[in-house]
Amino acid sequence: MSTSSRRVLISCAIISIAIILCICLIGLAGLGIFTLYPVTVSEQSITTEPVEGGMDGPESQLGAPSPAPNDSDSGIPALTPTVEPAPESSLPAQVVTQMDEIQAQVADLRGLPPLETVDRYLLTPEQLRERVMNDFLEDYSREDARDDAIVLAALGLLDPQFDLYDLFVELYSEQIVGYYDSDTKEMYVIQGSGFSGPERLTYAHEYVHALQDQHYNIEEGLLFEQEYCESNTEYCAAVQSLLEGDASLLELQWLFTHATNQDIQEIQEFYTGYESPVFEAAPSFLSEDFLFPYFYGHAFVETIYDAGGWAAVDQVYANPPVSTEQILHPERYPNVTPVTVELPDYLPLLEGGWRELDRNILGEWYTYLLLSEALNEEARLDEERSREAADGWAGDFYAVYYLDETDQTVLILKTAWKNDSEARQFSEAFQDYANARFGVRASSAGNTWTWEDAQAYTQLNLDGAVTTWVLAPDAALAELMLNNLETR
Repeated sequence: MSTSSRRVLISCAIISIAIILCICLIGLAGLGIFTLYPVTVSEQSITTEPVEGGMDGPESQLGAPSPAPNDSDSGIPALTPTVEPAPESSLPAQVVTQMDEIQAQVADLRGLPPLETVDRYLLTPEQLRERVMNDFLEDYSREDARDDAIVLAALGLLDPQFDLYDLFVELYSEQIVGYYDSDTKEMYVIQGSGFSGPERLTYAHEYVHALQDQHYNIEEGLLFEQEYCESNTEYCAAVQSLLEGDASLLELQWLFTHATNQDIQEIQEFYTGYESPVFEAAPSFLSEDFLFPYFYGHAFVETIYDAGGWAAVDQVYANPPVSTEQILHPERYPNVTPVTVELPDYLPLLEGGWRELDRNILGEWYTYLLLSEALNEEARLDEERSREAADGWAGDFYAVYYLDETDQTVLILKTAWKNDSEARQFSEAFQDYANARFGVRASSAGNTWTWEDAQAYTQLNLDGAVTTWVLAPDAALAELMLNNLETR
C-alpha cells in the first residue's frame, strides 16, 4: 500500500481496502447524549445467501462492546460461529419489519426514493475479527503502519514507535457492529448487539448511505474510492464529510420524527453506560480526526439545508466540496478552492537509499491539528489560536522521506496563505509551537527561523504569502531541499 493514503496514517478515512473508520459526534438536542459511529465502505465481497429486505448505509455504529445476545431484549437469536455469514433465517421477521419501516421513513424524510434492494447478512464477532485481519487489512501490513507512524512523527503528532496496525485491528474488530459494502451493495450486521433504540437510530443513519450510493454512486460518481483517495486526500475528506453530514442530519430528523419513547429511553441508557477504551486510548489527534466528518460534516450540510432544504443538499452532490477548508467554512463553498502547490521529486537528489514515504496535501484541518494536538503537550497551542493560525490556509503540499539505515527523516511542507498577513500569523504561531516541540528557542535571520539540536535541524521560511517548513537531520540536507523547491 502506498503511504500516500494519508487517511490511513493521518485520519484513518481510507486504508488499503477502503475501510473507513470515523467517529460521529452529534449533539442530540435536549437529550444530552452523543452518537458515535464507525463506517466501512468498499469491503471485499463474499459468497453467501442474502437476507431479503435490504439493510443499508456505509456506516456502522461504534458502540460499547457487544453484550451477549439475549432473545428477550434483542430480537436476534444467538448463533454459533459459522464459516460464512448467516442467511435470512438468522434475522427474525419482526426485525426485518422494523428495518423496512425505518427505510421507508428515511426515504420519505430525505426525499430520495430507493432504487434497488440491498441484501443483508449476519456476521459473528469472530467472523468480523477474521475479516479485519484477512480482508480489511489485507493490503495494509505492519511495515506500512510503521511507515505511517514515521510520517506522523515527522509532523509531530505521533511517537514513531506507535503501533498503528494493532490500533486499527482492535478498533475495527471490537467496535464495528455493521457495515455497508459500496462495492457489492450489501449490508453486514454484527450479531449480538440487538435491535433496540441505538441500533434503530444507527440504521436510520446507515440507510441514508445506501440511498446516496443509489442516487449519486459513491465510488464512481463521487470518486470516493481507494485508489483515487490515496492521492486526493483533501477531496475525499471533504466528500466523506458531505456523506456523513447528510446522514447525520437526516438521522436527527428521524430521531425527532419517528423514534419512540422506548427508543429514546434505550438510547439514553446506552450512552449512560457507554465505554470505548480503544478509542479513548487513541492518540488525541486521531480521536479529533475521527470526529471530523461527522461533527463538521453535519454543520456543513446543515448550513446548506437551512438555505434550501434537501433539494439544496442534493445539488451539492453535482458539485462536491473539495477541501476541509470548505467543510470548516461552509460560506466558502463552492467559490473558494485551494490553490495548487507543488514540490519536486527529491529522490534523485537524495543519495544512499532514501525512500519517499508520502507526498500529499495537509489541508486546513491538519494544519490546525498540527498546532493544537501535538504529541508533545507542551507544544500544543490553544484551540482558538490554532484555528486562527490555520484559517488563512489557501493550499499546500508536503513530502516525507526516510533513510532506513540511519533512521533519519526529511519533511518539507510548502503552504500558500490567503495573504501576507495570514502567512505571518501562522509563522508566529509556528515559532511558539516549534520552540516547545524542539526544546530550543529559534534563531532568526530576517524571515527565516531555525531550530537545531543533536538530532535534527528545522527551518521555517516566510516569503510573502508562502511559508516553507523543512525538518532534516542536518542543515546541509535542509538547504538541499530548500534550494530545489522549484518543480521540474
